[in-house]
Amino acid sequence: MTKSHTTESEDSVCLAYGRQVKELLNVGSPTEMLDHLWCIYSDAMAFQQEAGYNPRVSDIFMTFRELVFFIQRIESVRV
Repeated sequence: MTKSHTTESEDSVCLAYGRQVKELLNVGSPTEMLDHLWCIYSDAMAFQQEAGYNPRVSDIFMTFRELVFFIQRIESVRV
């Protein structure tokens, strides 16, 4: 069974994502968000050293990295 998506539904999803990003950017600038992300990640890694081994640490880093790249792309679009 093949799923088909119409352009309208894809466009509406993109618009919905865009609205969410716009709301997020109303909270702070991309630069502030990057700063906060680094603080959150640094604190999490410091706690991780105390808490011990976490098999998901590489997945967490990849998610963090993708969020940083996403915010950087948003920042370049806004300039």
